[in-house]
Amino acid sequence: MENFYLDTEKPQYKSFELPGARPHYSPDKPGQVEHIFLDLVIDIPNQAYAGTCKIRLNPVRDDVKHLTLDAVNLQIDAVKVGSTKQPFDYDGEQLRITLKDSPKMGKAITLAIAYRCQQPQRGLYFIGPTADYPDKPVQVWTQGEDEDSRFWFPCFDYPGQLSTSEMRVRVPQPYIAVSNGELIATEEDGDSKIYHWLQKQVHPTYLMTLAVGDFDVIQDQWRDVPVTYYVEKGRKDDGQRTMGKTPQMIEFFSQVFGYDYAYPKYAQVCVADFIFGGMENTSTTLLTDRCLLDERAALDNRNAESLVAHELAHQWFGDLLVINHWSHAWVKEGMATYSEVLWTDHQYGAEEAAYYRLGEMRNYLSEDKTRYRRPMVTHIYREAIELYDRHIYEKGACVYHMLRTELGDALFQKAIHTFVQDNAHRTVETIDLIRAIEKATGRNLRFIFDQYVFRGGHPDYTVNYSWDGDSHLAKIGVTQTQAKEGDTSSSSGLFDLKLPIAFGYVQDGKVELKTFKVRLHERTQTFYFPLEAKPQFVSFDAGNHCLKTVTLDYPIAELKAQLQFDPDPLSRIMAAEAIAKKGGLEAVNALTAAMQAEAFWGVRAEIAENLAKINLDQAFAGLQRGLEDPHPKVRRAAVETLGGIKTQDSYKTLKALVEAGDASYYVEAAAAKALGSVGASSLSGKPKEKKVVKLLETVLKERTGWNEVVRSGAIAGLSQLKTSEDALEIVLKYTEAGVPQALRLGAIRALGSLSIGQSKPNLDKILERLEALAREDFFLTQVAVVGALGQMETANAVGVLQMLAEQTPDGRVRRRAEEAIAKVRKAIDANQAVQTLQQEVDELKKDNQALKSRLEALEAKTKSA
Repeated sequence: MENFYLDTEKPQYKSFELPGARPHYSPDKPGQVEHIFLDLVIDIPNQAYAGTCKIRLNPVRDDVKHLTLDAVNLQIDAVKVGSTKQPFDYDGEQLRITLKDSPKMGKAITLAIAYRCQQPQRGLYFIGPTADYPDKPVQVWTQGEDEDSRFWFPCFDYPGQLSTSEMRVRVPQPYIAVSNGELIATEEDGDSKIYHWLQKQVHPTYLMTLAVGDFDVIQDQWRDVPVTYYVEKGRKDDGQRTMGKTPQMIEFFSQVFGYDYAYPKYAQVCVADFIFGGMENTSTTLLTDRCLLDERAALDNRNAESLVAHELAHQWFGDLLVINHWSHAWVKEGMATYSEVLWTDHQYGAEEAAYYRLGEMRNYLSEDKTRYRRPMVTHIYREAIELYDRHIYEKGACVYHMLRTELGDALFQKAIHTFVQDNAHRTVETIDLIRAIEKATGRNLRFIFDQYVFRGGHPDYTVNYSWDGDSHLAKIGVTQTQAKEGDTSSSSGLFDLKLPIAFGYVQDGKVELKTFKVRLHERTQTFYFPLEAKPQFVSFDAGNHCLKTVTLDYPIAELKAQLQFDPDPLSRIMAAEAIAKKGGLEAVNALTAAMQAEAFWGVRAEIAENLAKINLDQAFAGLQRGLEDPHPKVRRAAVETLGGIKTQDSYKTLKALVEAGDASYYVEAAAAKALGSVGASSLSGKPKEKKVVKLLETVLKERTGWNEVVRSGAIAGLSQLKTSEDALEIVLKYTEAGVPQALRLGAIRALGSLSIGQSKPNLDKILERLEALAREDFFLTQVAVVGALGQMETANAVGVLQMLAEQTPDGRVRRRAEEAIAKVRKAIDANQAVQTLQQEVDELKKDNQALKSRLEALEAKTKSA
């Protein structure tokens, strides 16, 4: 049974803690690991490796007789201390060693564990050509976070153990082996080459890495530190285009964090089939090769640049400062995510950074609304990987921004410098950040941590404004709608914050803000502000630095002025949203005029999205102007919104755009999806379904390109044609093995959308395909299958999801499968409720007709009498 927040006047938030969740603590330490040395031979043809793991351990006490190491699905051949074999037991998950001679405290021993592994399923991955994908490169790479290092070498696999490390790896020629630290030796031995890497700075086991491949190598430099990019052969230009700003970023983050980059090199290795976007292994980040941009993709894709910045920032937050327990992962992930904002501000300006931050806030809010609400710090979970969600990434970034706002830029920088300098090469948790802030600034900011970190949620404000001209008073009413009537404390959902309210005056094109800071701590509060003259607009939480949601209830004149003059782009976006809600021709005209006058593309894109929410024909004309915008992301927003306008005009516009194309991959993809959405409607009695299917099929045949973005848009368009058997047959074809991975994953996800409205035989066909796909072991395929099944409204989908949840080795897939099961069951119950209600209505109609007939018969009899 799922746990829900039972207050019916509030949203019902699902529990983060699923059945089986329990408290997790770091294990007892038998000693301090000082050094780990892996000496391995990689057998690529047989997808196997073998060698020795040496662990130098300094006991913390004299009576250590047993050691328990994490080691999953490895073949353990022998354990020695010096030349003496040690007895051990191994159950496939833990290696229990009985020491023949108990070591003395302070006297280090070295365990030498001979082991091997063939066809590993986690931790270390062999990538290579297959019958279906003959062009896939030969590569070997590792992934340790969260607790997967135990799958490729025996270790004490938790972040609280920091040690130096060393890796000596024999690989076949001509492959290159890259690992942590500095390359201290290479040897050639016949058809093999041996690479010897040494990491002199301490780090946890999950940050130890190995990447092997026949790479093109791009050499760069920051100060005297080598900066190297490794990419698949033939992709040097893409590598330079994608990672070329890395030296600038290293300099920037060295300044921001108050600590020069700490390692002897920085390498970025782009690998195939990577299961994350990137992984910040100490001095050697692994990145998905999907991040590599061609010239056209670089036109409007900054995601790759943000990924590079994120993983680099981890070299300080995560690698230099290591969390001592997974429950504090937000400390590193939140700062790495906020570093994307900091870099955007540095490189592109304040408005770009504010809009980027809005995107992060929306990502968190989406998870909070649709999945669960939880404290950012919790040690109660089933697997640590469950913590890696939008709470610790995006909400964490927003919290760092709130700390910066509360302290001001100078003190925030001082606090971060103190935190980093005091804890370099050590483990940290949330309390260390709190103490560093207090030490550096004298400020006690526990009220932010208590409200945003150690409990879940955020404030939801409704704000109204009126002006009393006689008294020259501005009246502001604020309600915290996340709380209910009578709530008086934070434990009941109230937030206690001080936020700025600014009144804007515009004269000769110049904007002056008169700002007051108010304390918001009750559910409903009213404030009166004496002003010399009526303001043109009101800006609630001026600058929008607080993590919150806001509904504005202002007169339209003030909203129009806010949209036109407020210096904060997020406030202008809020005004656009509020104007759209008012609807009517005045709202359309205001938004259309603002889209033409607005200088910042992000606000123009948001205006386009809000125009489409106003159900008037005149909104279409405004959106057409958006299609001519010089910025591709504004064009993309306009195209996406046209998909919600089911008219002949929108159909013709989208069809022409799909046929002609656009400079941006993403605009083309959005047009293809939107065309499917419009084509699925009746269009005033003129169905366009078959024409749309034919055009999108042409796109699939002809528009190959970077990461299959455009063709994936065509698949998404076909997925909108929910009753089309032709669309289903095309999508099914693209779920087959051999289809490029990015396109195939999109097709798998599309099956879920197409399932709504298909006939029973076609529904069975979809389920049969998804059940077969669910048995594949690639992580991204399993995620796509879960996404598709979660959209279905049939009990048979539950069985496939349960099978996947039970058999997958990945905790993220397991959790999402279980959440999808609940979603499908809810949809089934809702459908059954609708059917029951319809039956009741039909019965009432019958009863009503019978009564009416009897009444008419009675009236007729009365008249005849």
